[in-house]
Amino acid sequence: MQWKQQLVKAAVEASQMAYCPYSNYKVGAALLVAGTQETPVIIKGCNVENAAYPCGNCAEKTAISNGVISGHQKFDAVAIVTRDGGLPCGQCRQILNEFNPVMLIVMCDMNGTIVTEAKLNEILPYAFGPGNLL
Repeated sequence: MQWKQQLVKAAVEASQMAYCPYSNYKVGAALLVAGTQETPVIIKGCNVENAAYPCGNCAEKTAISNGVISGHQKFDAVAIVTRDGGLPCGQCRQILNEFNPVMLIVMCDMNGTIVTEAKLNEILPYAFGPGNLL
């Protein structure tokens, strides 16, 4: 199984762990650690909602946090699974940009069918990032 298929499978698995009693909109994300295509290192995340809505966490942010706590700070790709193959929200695009502005974004439905693929800089043009603070 190639790395992209493994990444999508991991995102589907992560979506099943989502805690979303308010929206019922499960999201799973799986990050590919940079340079690990031959032997994929994959970090998962799911959305975690909260009754105080701003306190919730998106799947992409959970995956990034899990990656950082595991010692990783560079990612080549992320697969994101939602019921409709929806794109990451603006806040998640900004979070992902911090770790690789040209990472591959693979958007899938809950069956793991790829809906679309794009580089992050294509869906977040003119991004603000670490280089802006130099």
